[in-house]
Amino acid sequence: MIVRRKLDKIPDAIGKTLSLFPEDELYRNYKYSAYVTNLNVGMTEVWKLYRMRGDAENRIKELKADFGADSFNLNSFYGTEIALILSMLSYNLMSIFRLFVLQEKTQRTLSTLRFRTFNIGAYFQRIKGELKLVIALVKRRRKWFSSLWNYPFELPLEISTA
Repeated sequence: MIVRRKLDKIPDAIGKTLSLFPEDELYRNYKYSAYVTNLNVGMTEVWKLYRMRGDAENRIKELKADFGADSFNLNSFYGTEIALILSMLSYNLMSIFRLFVLQEKTQRTLSTLRFRTFNIGAYFQRIKGELKLVIALVKRRRKWFSSLWNYPFELPLEISTA
């Protein structure tokens, strides 16, 4: 199956531009993708299925790059299993943080979140007998940062101890 996407409608379309005829206007304005499958479903379903799979590959890349999922092979099976479980737990906690606290349309990677949210210089200062945390943020980021912690939210799940 071949998918052809017009670049002026979708400028960041996935696929490749055909380089056999680069001067030809017809080929220069499109990106092409090829899919080979043995599934017995329609072409639209195959295309949708592989689009979702592409996002899964982005998550795997993020696990490897930001959560150390490619370098925790330990001497024991159980040690490796615990490292994998902790890596997945930390990924899921960051996903919950992204979903419920940040509420952004674009899903940022952990390294971006770490830079924007956690790696911020700060110091304590005593003001009128009370310790105040002074955070070093430029003015344009202060409103965004303080809004992260200023709203109540409830998780849409029930935690059971049974």
